[in-house]
Amino acid sequence: MTSGSELTRFQDLAAATQRLYGAVQTLQVKAEFLQPATLDGQEWFELLRQKLVPQLGEDPWLVAAVVGGTNIGKSVTFNHLAGSRASATSPLASGTKHPVCLVPSGFSERHDLQAVFPDFALHEWTAAGAALEASVDHNLYWQTSPDLPSTLLVLDTPDIDSDARVNWVRADAVRRSADVLIAVLTQQKYNDAAVKEFFRKAGAEDKAVLVVFNQCLLPEDEQYWPVWLNTFCAETGITPDAVYLAPADRRAADALELPFYERPWPVPSDWGSDSLGKDSPARNLNQDLSRLKFREIRIRTLRGSLKQVLDAGDGVPHHLKQLELASEELASASKRLSSEAVLKIRDWPSPPNALFVEEIRIWWKARQQGWAKKINSFYDSVGTGITWPFKMARNAIQGEPVPPINRYREAEWSAILTTVEELFDKLQWMAESGNRMIKPQVEAVLQASTRTQLIQKLKRQHATVDFDEELKNMIAVEMASFSEDSPQLFEFYRQLHNVSAAVRPMTSVVLFSLGMGPAGEAVAPLVAGAAANAVVHVVADVAGGTTAAVAGEAALSTVAGQGSGMLQAWFHRLHTVFTQRRVDWLTNLIRNELLGNLPEQMQAAANLPTSPEYGDVVAAVDQLSVLLQQVTNSPEAPDAAKGDLARPDAKADTTLGNVTAEHAVEVTPNRSNATQESNEI
Repeated sequence: MTSGSELTRFQDLAAATQRLYGAVQTLQVKAEFLQPATLDGQEWFELLRQKLVPQLGEDPWLVAAVVGGTNIGKSVTFNHLAGSRASATSPLASGTKHPVCLVPSGFSERHDLQAVFPDFALHEWTAAGAALEASVDHNLYWQTSPDLPSTLLVLDTPDIDSDARVNWVRADAVRRSADVLIAVLTQQKYNDAAVKEFFRKAGAEDKAVLVVFNQCLLPEDEQYWPVWLNTFCAETGITPDAVYLAPADRRAADALELPFYERPWPVPSDWGSDSLGKDSPARNLNQDLSRLKFREIRIRTLRGSLKQVLDAGDGVPHHLKQLELASEELASASKRLSSEAVLKIRDWPSPPNALFVEEIRIWWKARQQGWAKKINSFYDSVGTGITWPFKMARNAIQGEPVPPINRYREAEWSAILTTVEELFDKLQWMAESGNRMIKPQVEAVLQASTRTQLIQKLKRQHATVDFDEELKNMIAVEMASFSEDSPQLFEFYRQLHNVSAAVRPMTSVVLFSLGMGPAGEAVAPLVAGAAANAVVHVVADVAGGTTAAVAGEAALSTVAGQGSGMLQAWFHRLHTVFTQRRVDWLTNLIRNELLGNLPEQMQAAANLPTSPEYGDVVAAVDQLSVLLQQVTNSPEAPDAAKGDLARPDAKADTTLGNVTAEHAVEVTPNRSNATQESNEI
């Protein structure tokens, strides 16, 4: 019986395995940019998917699979296990193409047979030759066998040394699902490379292996089979749980009367030449299988599969390490690309200061009240009337001037074209010499959009930009920020602007003399070329004349010393903020139209080891490792030592999980005294 604590541990193992299975698939999606090795085909993942997830936590039914190379009698051995001609046999290499399975009565009602063999399309088996038909589909044919114990499934499998790779895939899928492998070997096939590779994997998973040396010439081969088997074990790491010899007797094979003689392994030291040929009575493989310690084998194979999944060199930790290395590689490449500025925007134009000055004036005027508003409105009207003749004269001489905002629009478009050209040149360079992960992403970007397409999209978007509204919104935000960040200075300039209404005639005279009044309109451009000139505009129009009229020269010098520097810095900020807004507009547009979410994908992939998805897999691995260690070290853990898998004196306890089953079949050993104790299975 399984104790409550052991049951709990295995239930915890089942839950942790499910958690790991889901977490690694979620992480794989997250890591797509890193081009990780696909999960399908990796041994640890296939064990997780084909063995542990569908079987861990279930009651301890066993899957026993007859495996081996081409034309060595696998189907003959299988038929002897079945007690009937269940699988097609021939002296020719007919070749089983699809696995066939004998299922005990009632098993398919108690269990999901599809979950046991997740990679196969299941078909009820009605004709022995069905499994011989070639097909690209992975089929598994099954039928109920009333002679099998209630918790034993037996399979015949495709050749593991076939030239057809699809046979290897099918045989591997059966191997992972199986608990017991009945390895059919011959003198010609025991040392075959493909056969040894198959059993190396089985040995790493701690499968129970029963070796059947078939087509032996007895008694002559008695002195050779230990040499053959020793070579096989040394090459694969397999230690057989039992060994049988079967003679080369076609008539007996066809009549289902082929004898299977059990032999000790390792060969005892006193097993000398005088022991050769001393055959014990033939064994019944079906009965021997039914006598296996189901619970012990089940736990052993599940633990073996878990160890493979958690193996630092070939399991989940290795997969995580590969992802971490790829992430570091991408981060290094991204850093290099960032230093070389994939999207480099240079020489972006700055709007004329006159545009800022005009918007600031409008902003102030909108907030004037009472007599100050009336006076400034009056002088604005007068100023417009006075300057009108001068503007007309200038236009007649020089032509209609291009509005400053239009000149800025043209300059900005020129900067956009330069940026796009440099961007595509850099992307092309990245596609030709970039990092292995970045290169295909960039190539996809270049295939999806051309320079001409992007420029046309940008031009349409640029033509719709309302620069007057852009300036107005920015000035509103910055003036509000100015009032909050420098309330005293802001209040000072507000008072100056209001007081200037009282001395507007004097201000007009001052402006006229500085070339900023009517005469200035005719002989000098309104747009200053630098932030300092903008300060002169504001100070002359708002502060300079007013301060001189109200407080005299001393006050003017004080303001210049304390406020003009801050005002210059603030004007510089206006340029910076507006330029940043326009650059952001371009970069966002390019990202949406060309790059998409590529920058975010790169960043997320470079930071994968710190992501929640990566952490979930690490946590699941840690939890599973602790639980596996507890099961392995538990005093209740069964001693599943190889060569000691039968209990001839009691019915086999097959409890694992919350279902209990007992075998009704008991066979009294009938063998020679020399081998009775060491050869019980």
